[in-house]
Amino acid sequence: MEYIVSARKYRPSTFVSVVGQVNITTTLKNAIKSKQLAHAYLFCGPRGVGKTTCARIFAKTINCSNISDSFEACNECESCRSFNENRSYNIHELDAASNNSVEDIRSLIDKVRVPPQMGNYSVYIIDEVHMLSQAAFNAFLKTLEEPPKHAIFILATTEKHKILPTILSRCQIFDFNRITVQDAVDHLKYVASSENVEVEEEGLNVIAHKSDGAMRDALSIFDQVVAFSGKKITYQHVIENLNVLDYDYYFRLTEAFLKEDHKQALLIFDDIIKKGFEPQYFISGLCSHFRDLLVCQDGATVGLLEVGATIKERYASQAKQCQVDFLYETLKIATECDFQYRLAKNKRLHVEFALISMSRILAEKKK
Repeated sequence: MEYIVSARKYRPSTFVSVVGQVNITTTLKNAIKSKQLAHAYLFCGPRGVGKTTCARIFAKTINCSNISDSFEACNECESCRSFNENRSYNIHELDAASNNSVEDIRSLIDKVRVPPQMGNYSVYIIDEVHMLSQAAFNAFLKTLEEPPKHAIFILATTEKHKILPTILSRCQIFDFNRITVQDAVDHLKYVASSENVEVEEEGLNVIAHKSDGAMRDALSIFDQVVAFSGKKITYQHVIENLNVLDYDYYFRLTEAFLKEDHKQALLIFDDIIKKGFEPQYFISGLCSHFRDLLVCQDGATVGLLEVGATIKERYASQAKQCQVDFLYETLKIATECDFQYRLAKNKRLHVEFALISMSRILAEKKK
């Protein structure tokens, strides 16, 4: 049986299955419901958040001959079946990264004049539209402003600022959100359950953080971890495979700072270096750790902590041992160390001096 990567296998096929973009899917469904379809849309946002996916779902739904009461495509009519089987002549996709010349746009304009063979609309999805040349944009302007009644353009881009204002003014603009850690974890749980994979939630949190708001990246990383550890994924498997520094190092370092034990702090840092981690990566993680301890100080901000339940308890426990002034000073030292790292001649000594300074915060305060 042919293997299909999770990003393709679990690609949403209905509005309700799109992760983390409720505001956009609701607007598109309402437009279909009220039959107020614009002739041009611009979907912009970070990579892997569902721009092209939403464009395809929208294109399939407006051509569906039996739209459901919830304004989703039926997936049963001939138009839906042809779309699902990649043989629809109503939906045309153009990759502007490799088809960015005036000739490519003129060829597209010629196709626009031809009415659809089935359904009501011909939908033209232009991906990475910011890659079009200046001349191609200019050739596209008139058609984009006054296309035939049967034509709808959906432009997708990760770099909205590179698109001409004259193009922007002709489109309805939808800004896609980064996928939150919790949304990514919930979707990964669903995928893991569907694939009969046992997984610890702390491991999924690491994957979600590593994906940096991109659902496609999260699914690709999930596949990588499954290939590494099989059908049972633990937190330890995830950090080993992705080369992520264990939270435990940061907790132990904070304990050393609270005990004013600079020797232990230096030994922990030496262990981290021996494991092959870059010092700047470590100091950046330490900044994040102090930030997380700081938000745990108050019930109003504890919701800003995006980690698994077990590690959240550990954060809450250590936050009780730390004064706000102490965390402020450690964060200040760590941030300054991170900022000055590139300029330092002896980078290891630069980080070690920061660790010694953090170990002396309480002693200096007593003086």
